[in-house]
Amino acid sequence: MKDLAGRVAFVTGAGSGIGLGIATALAQAGVKVMLCDIEQKALDSALAGLKTTNADVSGVVADVSLKDELARAAQATMDAYGRVDILVSNAGVGGGGGYGAWSDASWEWTIGVNLMAVIWGAEIFGPLMERGGQGGHIVNTASIAGMISGSGNAYNVTKYGVVAFSEGLRNELAPRGIGVSVLCPGFIRTKITDSQRNRPDRFAEADARAPTALEAQWIQGIRDRVEGGIDPLYVGELVREAIEDDWPYIFTDPEFEPVIEARFANIKAGFDRIRDRTPRKA
Repeated sequence: MKDLAGRVAFVTGAGSGIGLGIATALAQAGVKVMLCDIEQKALDSALAGLKTTNADVSGVVADVSLKDELARAAQATMDAYGRVDILVSNAGVGGGGGYGAWSDASWEWTIGVNLMAVIWGAEIFGPLMERGGQGGHIVNTASIAGMISGSGNAYNVTKYGVVAFSEGLRNELAPRGIGVSVLCPGFIRTKITDSQRNRPDRFAEADARAPTALEAQWIQGIRDRVEGGIDPLYVGELVREAIEDDWPYIFTDPEFEPVIEARFANIKAGFDRIRDRTPRKA
């Protein structure tokens, strides 16, 4: 999709952070952008800032963990612009704790926002792109945690799921003229560590416990890294380039490349251990 000017994009989690960075970069390239966010105040602020640059942008509030609300937001996009060419399923939440700190509510919330909303996004917006007859592109935000995993928490599980979903979807949609990229950012300056501010009441935890001292130290370390992270607008510029050149993977920096290489080495070692063995017959 070399010429983005005049195209229409729908971006979730667009009120701040990576979503706003992507929306800004696309708007600067002449794309008409529908910003979607669960926070009305953040959305209003983002729209006001973009409109000072004469960007053609609109906004819709939606909780993307509810399929009906995502479908309503898609209809709002069609009502406003009559088409959609680019979907950026970016909304995400951090949470879910490690072993011993799990809860059903945290799993359901994290899976709903981070994974199911990505799946529903393709289900809802893919046919709209096909109907437009001019191809399209989908960008799904995972995380570097979708390539490496420090624990079995819900966040990491959902991000692995987004990577797998995007890889498979890319193969399925290529013949239909729709590209698919998966964004795996490292530490970016966002509000991901404050995700609880947008946790719906239906995912409330009746028996939520305070983090242990070790957990609190780990959380603070993540918060510090995020606060000192990469500018979201830079990520937006990478995403714009990825859409133009149909990148399958979008990384933001090489910090975790050695960790990924070590994981691949462990996987290869697993094959090496059984390479010369003869399977038993049933």
